[in-house]
Amino acid sequence: MNNDLILLGHGSGGRLSHQLLDELIIPQLSSVPVAGQNDAALLNVGGIRLAFSTDSYVVDPVFFPGGNIGDLAINGTVNDLAMMGARPLCLSVGFILEEGFSKAELARILASMREAADAAGVAIVTGDTKVVPKGKGDRIFINTSGIGAVEHNLHIDGASARVGDKVIVNGTIGDHGIAVLSAREGLEIDSGIQSDSAPLNGLVADLLPLGPALHVLRDPTRGGVATTLKEIALQSGVTITLDEKSLPVNPGVKGVCSILGLDPLYVANEGKLLAFVAPDQAEAALARMRRHPLGKDAAIIGEVTGASAGKVQMETLVGGVRGVEMLAGEQLPRIC
Repeated sequence: MNNDLILLGHGSGGRLSHQLLDELIIPQLSSVPVAGQNDAALLNVGGIRLAFSTDSYVVDPVFFPGGNIGDLAINGTVNDLAMMGARPLCLSVGFILEEGFSKAELARILASMREAADAAGVAIVTGDTKVVPKGKGDRIFINTSGIGAVEHNLHIDGASARVGDKVIVNGTIGDHGIAVLSAREGLEIDSGIQSDSAPLNGLVADLLPLGPALHVLRDPTRGGVATTLKEIALQSGVTITLDEKSLPVNPGVKGVCSILGLDPLYVANEGKLLAFVAPDQAEAALARMRRHPLGKDAAIIGEVTGASAGKVQMETLVGGVRGVEMLAGEQLPRIC
């Protein structure tokens, strides 16, 4: 294999993505250490703490059960800001359109973006549009960037997990990836699987009163829960132990994954977060999540069991323990 070529796997959010970042992109542009590689950058501007994030969306197909590329782009950047404990304020939007793309479909996407921004309480304040010749793009790509206000003194990031922390997820995992896959491949799925795409800033606002007990927030998008937990374990230098029987998985998602040989732990989510909470406040955090519409199926799925160089393992249904690593290659391309 020619190691000089970019592969689809470099966009998976997994091992190849991290290699591309660590070996080429970050050394050339910013030299941010592993511990500082979070969902958004924290900035201090004139004594005001701000979070800043950017993301690009290339999902295929652009319309899928439960959403489309437009609301996905808004929710994705809102959530990246929220994972730093920030209150999202405003977004920019950039479009790359392929010649021949339907104006009616663009209007539908724009309407969903407006609705998503209103639901999240953010303003779209600036943007850009470019058009490339037919055959030189794939219908529509969207970039969104966002700024949020950090209105507290808490230190919430991927390097703050501590031994004893409980790991909580706010609902079923893998819904988004399987919804997009079903639309792409024309799978006849009768279980009503839909993307979980949603703005999580309201749920995060309900968790912030936990104060210093709230250590880490992260949304497990590309690469799924497994890859995200591995990132946090590496950033914090800890061992995370999952309990397989506690993982909430939609039966339809579980069935499709079983048929196709996929692991829900590695399937993308767009409306889920992982929270690392001090053990004495874990039940309180769980109760807060379950009172919110986006957290009714929240569950404690594991804990930080020790210090290490960054290890994730899972206690299996049959009583064994297996290692959990980052996604290798590209399981489901063009998922977000």
